Parts: sequence; C-alpha cells; structure tokens
Amino acid sequence: MRTQTLLAAAALLFGARAFAAGPETPVGVDAKAAFARLRSLVGQWEADTPMGKARLSFELMAAGTALVEHETFDQMPSMETVYYPDGNRLLLTHYCMVGNQPRMQAQFYNAETGELKFEFLDATNLASPAAGHMHNATFRFIDDSHLVAKWQFFENGKLARTEHFPYVRIH
Repeated sequence: MRTQTLLAAAALLFGARAFAAGPETPVGVDAKAAFARLRSLVGQWEADTPMGKARLSFELMAAGTALVEHETFDQMPSMETVYYPDGNRLLLTHYCMVGNQPRMQAQFYNAETGELKFEFLDATNLASPAAGHMHNATFRFIDDSHLVAKWQFFENGKLARTEHFPYVRIH
C-alpha cells in the first residue's frame, strides 16, 4: 500500500511539474527568428484565387510585438489574423468569417527554405471539435515580394480542404 501511495505521489508531482513548466518550444522553431521574418511582410499583398482577388495588408502594432493581417476577398467577409510571440512560442489567432477564432502555434521554421508551419492549439467560439475551423497554416517566404500561404480547414475532425494562396507584394 505504501509503495502505491509513493508511486501515485511521484506521478502527481511529475505531472504538476510538467504543467507548471508550460508548453515547451517545439523542436525546429526559433520563435524570435520566425517572428522577425513575419514582420518583414508589412505592406500590401494580392493573390488571384478561385474565390476571386485576395488582398492582405500587414501592419505592426503594440510597439512591434504583434503583426496584424487584414484579409479581404471579392464579395466575402473580411478576416483578421494576429501573429505574436508568447515567451519561447510563436502563436497566431485567426478571426475567421465562420465565426470562431482558432489559435495555432508555430511547430516548424526553416529560414533557409522559408517555410513556417503552424498547428492547431485551441479555439474560442468553436461550437464543438467537429465544427468547421481553420486548423493548420503553412507559409513559404519565396523572396521579399512573393509569399505562398496554405490554410487547412477541418470539419468533423478531418481535413475538409486546403486553401492555397500565392501572394505578390504590391506596396
């Protein structure tokens, strides 16, 4: 009985320490470098998509600690995404036209290839885990004037579609 009690106490202590430490930085993510690369997007961008002309504007706010992306499409509601560091993590919150706000955490960044991947962390105003929501996002920085964005929309717990946007800087 005493051994079981000690094992249970050790398990609780280990779990409490892991919880107190908070989320760790994913392997392969230099959040500071990835955020610096995102900050270089400040300006205006456009892409021709099957949904019409897509327009992005990026603006720094909060003394440069957050990057706000304003996204518009022809004849569709606008959306916003905010990118921000959180300690050793890089997060985004996407304010989606479907009415929820998924948060994603950077899981991979490679400065040489220009690839930055975000994966779903949680969401606010999500009716259920099966409700449609943006789940993952991948960005490829081709050069200072070309950006490819891929957003994955999940529904009923699985990938429903991937939206692919090849943006060109216009200002």
